[in-house]
Amino acid sequence: MTYQNIIYGVDDGLARLTFNRPDKLNSFTVAMHLEVQHALDAAAADSQVRALVLTGAGRGFCAGQDLGDRAVSAGSGGARPDLGESIEKYYAPLVRRLRAMPKPVVCAVNGVAAGAGANIALACDIVIAVQTANFVQPFCKLGLVPDAGGTWALPHLVGRARALGLALLGDALSAQQAADWGLIWKCVPAADFEAEVNAVARKLATGPTRGLVRTKQAIDAAATHTLDQQLDLERDAQRELGYSQDYAEGVSAFTEKRAPEFSGR
Repeated sequence: MTYQNIIYGVDDGLARLTFNRPDKLNSFTVAMHLEVQHALDAAAADSQVRALVLTGAGRGFCAGQDLGDRAVSAGSGGARPDLGESIEKYYAPLVRRLRAMPKPVVCAVNGVAAGAGANIALACDIVIAVQTANFVQPFCKLGLVPDAGGTWALPHLVGRARALGLALLGDALSAQQAADWGLIWKCVPAADFEAEVNAVARKLATGPTRGLVRTKQAIDAAATHTLDQQLDLERDAQRELGYSQDYAEGVSAFTEKRAPEFSGR
């Protein structure tokens, strides 16, 4: 596929997907959804890819849905768009793909993350935001509910009180406050942002991929598991990973007092 709305490339085991509609703050159209789906499927299927960075071009990360891309605007006199269909066909599969990606996903929030854009960021594994970025849940200003997994992610990450404050008021949350609340991993000054993102992404791309993926799967499962179920999951994961090449390499590196060279196998 020739991409018009995103930039996608792979370099030395690290895939980078950049939303590329900077004049529209990288807001989503159907065409952009289709390109993102294609790129994420390619990253998931590519055995050479061991980590993925998701970011935006220009001054924003993603402003959510491009309302101008709706077939008919609400109140225009014609048939109103089925927003549930938009969720079912595009946003829900996108969030599910990010959560289930068989490689670690770093989200580099380079500017405003609003609406679905904020919640897509929260679907990634590690979120690093530039200090000037902010996170906004503006759905209340349109008479809607937070979507793209927002009603699940927000209370899980920051608790009911803060989730409701963000969702019912629609106020912008600074990157620093987001980090202080535990909504994201880290807030970084602009001068250090690119280097920090690259360092984290490269660390993941050279790590024990299977072990990292099983770790994120286990942590996600804990949201609905009992302790007994989680202990069983840990047992099964360790059994599988104990036979991996990366585990053997990790043990050898430890005993030989050298840095490990993981292959992802």
